[in-house]
Amino acid sequence: MKSVMWLILFSLPAMAQVQITRHGIEDISVTIKGKPFTAFFIGPETNKPYLHPLRSASGKIVTRGYPMEEVPGETHDHPHHRGLWFSHGDVNGIDFWGNEERGGKFGRIVLSQVKEVSSGKESGTIDASFEWRDASGKVLLTEQRKMVFYAQPKTRTIDFDITLTAREKVTFGDTKEGTFAIRLASGLEEPQKDSPKSPARTGHMVDSQGREGEKQIWGKRADWVDYSGVVDGENLGIAIFDHPTSLRHPTWWHARGYGLFALNMFGLHDFENDKSKDGSLVLPAGESTRFRYRVVIHPGDVHSAHIDQLYRDYSALK
Repeated sequence: MKSVMWLILFSLPAMAQVQITRHGIEDISVTIKGKPFTAFFIGPETNKPYLHPLRSASGKIVTRGYPMEEVPGETHDHPHHRGLWFSHGDVNGIDFWGNEERGGKFGRIVLSQVKEVSSGKESGTIDASFEWRDASGKVLLTEQRKMVFYAQPKTRTIDFDITLTAREKVTFGDTKEGTFAIRLASGLEEPQKDSPKSPARTGHMVDSQGREGEKQIWGKRADWVDYSGVVDGENLGIAIFDHPTSLRHPTWWHARGYGLFALNMFGLHDFENDKSKDGSLVLPAGESTRFRYRVVIHPGDVHSAHIDQLYRDYSALK
């Protein structure tokens, strides 16, 4: 009897450490080691797809809740900052970054197809395609996005591989309003004069060049930026890596002390404070451009998490 039981156990598939599940047309959930990590919102009510919330391996939420949910002490600025997202503020004059309350011409990034949702012992994958449409519904770009989620003991890591293909000739305009971005939890914002009801801001930015804080990092080029601080009593950080094969590597950083953590390869005239600079990019019909990033949520700070070594490992990937 025992031999039969062992045979049954060994014949069963290994339990998935990373479990990815689609829930109708609204979202896809990601759990790691049985605990919720994030959800990918792709439903028809969203102007653009986004991941929300992002959690550390210990379960602490490192992204702002607003506007998806109310969290005491959080700011309510920039309601278009939703979790983690990818978009741009000027594509043929159409704004895919902001929301309609800002005024102007707006576009939507609409789900076309979920090609793959797979779980696994060490990683799980979401592979989906989207259409970047203007207000009339005309498709300017198609997006192919592959996200790989990893199960590691102390960190949470996501790899992004995004390809945009022009349906017609498109111009990515020179604006700081973009492009790959995360809105961080209040505890990770840089210190400021807090009101008595606000949580402490303990955030500290460091980039791959050793620069520190918004004043030194905003608008500069770097391989990576790490943003760390205290979240619910725990020292945590989140890093974004720009892969050497990404467009215009090393990218410029639109990283703000108030919690916007973004990179943007198009906003040169703002970042370099030079109106003669033009960071726009023309993509002819049928041509594509690729973006590759890694997000690492880690305990400790940039040094204890060995972010520089983690980036070297990532940059060596083909």
